[in-house]
Amino acid sequence: MTFAALQPLADRAALFTALRQDALSAAADALGEHRWDADMAAGTLTFTANADPSRQLVTRAHLVATIAPGPRSMLWAWAHPQGDTQGVAAQLQAYGAEHGIVELTSPEVPFPADAAADEEWIAQAAHVVGGVAVELTGRAPYYSAPVGGGTRAVFLLDAPLAPLTVADAVIALPRILSGTALSDARTAVWDLARLANWTLTWTDESFSGATVVDASGSATFRFDEQARITGIESTLASS
Repeated sequence: MTFAALQPLADRAALFTALRQDALSAAADALGEHRWDADMAAGTLTFTANADPSRQLVTRAHLVATIAPGPRSMLWAWAHPQGDTQGVAAQLQAYGAEHGIVELTSPEVPFPADAAADEEWIAQAAHVVGGVAVELTGRAPYYSAPVGGGTRAVFLLDAPLAPLTVADAVIALPRILSGTALSDARTAVWDLARLANWTLTWTDESFSGATVVDASGSATFRFDEQARITGIESTLASS
C-alpha cells in the first residue's frame, strides 16, 4: 500500500486508466526505440524515435506531483516551485477540500512510516497518484517520469490519441484484465463508462451485468457474487 486515502480513487478509475495507458504505450512503441524529454517552460513532454528524430509524439504535459525519497514525501504541483497553482492539480486539491481528504489538500504528503521508499515503492506510488489524477480530472493518460535521484514526476498528458471507444476497449480488455487487479470491478466498469463518455445500463436490479454503448458498438459485462468480471459479450458496429 502506498497512500491509503488515495488508493480508492485510483481503484475506481483503474480500468479506464489502464486502457489509456495502453494506448499511450502503443503510440510510443510505434516509434521504435525512443527517448522522452520534458520541457517545463513549454509545458510539453515529447517522445522521439532514436533512429529518426523527426518522428515524434508531442504531448501537452501537466505536472501533478513529484515523489521524492530524500524527504520521503510527495509534493503536489500546486505547491511546487515549477508547478501551476491554478493547474490541473488544483482540481485534486479542490476535491480534497470538498470531501475532507487531507492527503489532497496538504501541499506535501509524507510517506507512510513503514514505506520502503525504494524505487519500486515510488514507482507504485506514482501510478496511484496518476490514477487519482485521471479519476478527478477526466484527463488521461498520465506519465510517471524518473527525474533523477530516485524522484519521480507524475504528469497528465494531452496526447494525440483517439478517444476510447467500446470497440477498442473490447479488443484490449482481455489483455488488460489479465494484468490489472480490480478491487471492485463493477465500480471500475461504471467509472470506465463515465470517463469514456459511454452510456451504461445495468442489466437487472441486482447489478449482475452492465451494458455499455457508444457509436462503435455495445458490450455487456457479467459479474459474479464478488463483483468480479466473468465475461464480456460484444456487438460491434460494422466498419
